[in-house]
Amino acid sequence: MPSLFGGNGTPLVLNTGGDRDGSDAEAPPGSQATVVTAQAGAVRDLGELLEEREPDPEIDRMARQITRNLALRRSWRDADVMAGSGRPISVPYHYRSDEIDLDRTLEVLTERPVPEDTDIIVRESVRRSIDVVLMVDVSGSMRGEKVRVAAATVAAMSAAMSGPGAGHRLALIGFWSDAALLEPLSGNTSPIVLLDRLLRIPARGLTNVHFALSVGDSVLKASSARRQVGVLLTDAVHNAGPDPRLLARRFRELHVLLQTDGEHDRDLGKDIARLGKGMTAQIKTHRDVAPALNRVLGRG
Repeated sequence: MPSLFGGNGTPLVLNTGGDRDGSDAEAPPGSQATVVTAQAGAVRDLGELLEEREPDPEIDRMARQITRNLALRRSWRDADVMAGSGRPISVPYHYRSDEIDLDRTLEVLTERPVPEDTDIIVRESVRRSIDVVLMVDVSGSMRGEKVRVAAATVAAMSAAMSGPGAGHRLALIGFWSDAALLEPLSGNTSPIVLLDRLLRIPARGLTNVHFALSVGDSVLKASSARRQVGVLLTDAVHNAGPDPRLLARRFRELHVLLQTDGEHDRDLGKDIARLGKGMTAQIKTHRDVAPALNRVLGRG
């Protein structure tokens, strides 16, 4: 029976019912306080899992450099910010709102002596429109290029989903034979903090892609975003738990970043993405991450 490690406000894991592999039962809707999975599971505190880690200056330097330099195109993200009845947020003027955020505008104008229209910051009610759950395979040893790929993916996604006016949220799951909900849907945690949590998971051997997808799907069931996306970073060498294809079709949009620098299962990765109505992108080094994410996320 797999375990789900959670942080503050640990979610509840429930079995959906009689089917042993979760292929037929429709999971009941979750909430921000509940995660419902297709496999029976145990809930454990995240503190039981994460190891104490001496800061590694090289990894921290690399992550910061990636955060600065490995940026995703914002077009896919900004296109999904929609006017609505949500909470007011501060955004650049786009010729539709007349409520000026004076404090933010003055901050911008102090840096731009010759302002443009879009330097005016206004208050708009927008509906959060993209929620992404990033599921990262941490089975085996997290070192070398595998760490760089994970760092690039977490840093690029976190940076792209945050920022003034973004209104989007990112959840982070690390998985092996079990899974850890390292960050629930939010948009406020820095890439460095997220990566630190990921790297503090001790090395584990087996890979249960089914359970990762089950948790990821349940996290997204709490979302009311217009676009709900799963991104699975894995070599797809699935060797624990039921067939993950059984859960892929539950996602509205599920993409697979297939790590190909070592042993990998290309066919399974492609099947998961196809059934999840998404795309597969191959990742060999960390330099492949940004083009791959731009490709799969830009399709929406």
